[in-house]
Amino acid sequence: MISSIIFGSLVLNGILIEKPERELNMWQFDSDFVSVHDVEILGLEKQYSTSEPVEIQVLIDDSLFDCGDLYITIYDVSSFSKQVVTQSGFFDQCFEKNNLSLPVGDEFSEIVGDPGNYEIVIQMVDDNGKNNISTSAKFTVK
Repeated sequence: MISSIIFGSLVLNGILIEKPERELNMWQFDSDFVSVHDVEILGLEKQYSTSEPVEIQVLIDDSLFDCGDLYITIYDVSSFSKQVVTQSGFFDQCFEKNNLSLPVGDEFSEIVGDPGNYEIVIQMVDDNGKNNISTSAKFTVK
């Protein structure tokens, strides 16, 4: 028993030393999202007016993801509980070969008409629906 724990620790240590950017997340079942830094939001401003559209593109730099479904959700975080303001899905996004920004052949553009504090969450789910990566950022509407 003790030798298997030591062996497992050595293997895990070797993996983390080989790839220091790799995260060890032993509590994945507690969260719907696994945040990583391989997802980048392009074009997001810190502040918008109530008539100005939020227009973004997404870059994904992860070898596990060359095709998948992209979900973009905006939450109102002005109050205690998050409220979904808008959610968009872009399906069958294949981008790796040409290093394209997402959504491919489409655009994300939403007007958030009420002043407040908001969070945008980007989630990419692979073709098998087994792996996902995500990121989020906050912005204000005045």
